[in-house]
Amino acid sequence: MSRPPFLTLPSCARARRLVTTRGEFAVHEARPDGAPAGTALLVPGFTGSKEDFVALLEPLAAAGFRVVAVDGRGQHESPGPRNESAYEQRELAQDVLAQARALGAGQVHLLGHSLGGLLARAAVLRDPAPFCSLTVMSSGPAAIAASQQARVRMLIDALATMDMETVWLAMRELDPPEAEDAATPPETGAFLHQRWMNTVPEQLIATGRQMTAEPDRVAELAAVPLPKHVVSGVADYAWPVPQMDAMAERLGARRTVVEGADHSPNAERPAETAAALADFWHGVG
Repeated sequence: MSRPPFLTLPSCARARRLVTTRGEFAVHEARPDGAPAGTALLVPGFTGSKEDFVALLEPLAAAGFRVVAVDGRGQHESPGPRNESAYEQRELAQDVLAQARALGAGQVHLLGHSLGGLLARAAVLRDPAPFCSLTVMSSGPAAIAASQQARVRMLIDALATMDMETVWLAMRELDPPEAEDAATPPETGAFLHQRWMNTVPEQLIATGRQMTAEPDRVAELAAVPLPKHVVSGVADYAWPVPQMDAMAERLGARRTVVEGADHSPNAERPAETAAALADFWHGVG
């Protein structure tokens, strides 16, 4: 579960609702002082939300970009039905396409973190026209690592029989002692709990299954003529870093490894991550 380093929006950003042809989505939007050099759409991962990108907003806006981080359908502050079929990958990919078009900015730079990388890939494979580049962050070529598949299946089974609060408490019991980080501000802990409670359980069940069964679609993606960027930390529990190295090579993509970061470079090393993203996006033009 990604932990935002802070929750207060910078002065360049605001919270709003993005109205699309597929419903409304909660977003955080940051704008530069002048005309933007481009617009970026940031898609969060499993159990995540737009807040996972909060530390990227100011440095990316300072680099000249309009940045929109979104809560997907059924995530945190975006509503979603209590129906697993609503969260099939093709449905969520259609949401991403609708979000990009609703930004009214022409082509956008698309970034997906973790599960969001699989959804961003599915959106580009369905229709690359709304996008001028694709960045996959801490997201691999196919299903998550076997050890993580077992954890996600346990979570899916729990969500099928328990309420969200009971599952939350059970997850806290299973956390290793080091997860009880005394440096985590109380407001962040409260936010993580509230975000979990706000998320639709069917969204977690359906997307969890996707992560355990995702096929390798790298060859399909390599055939799409978009500039591509693969970003990760130096270690990753969901997809081994060598898998992401190999994926970048197969895609002919730029490869960035963020020192000092693990699964969430966006939250763990935001300044370095923002610099790498801005350099890539400026190079795309």
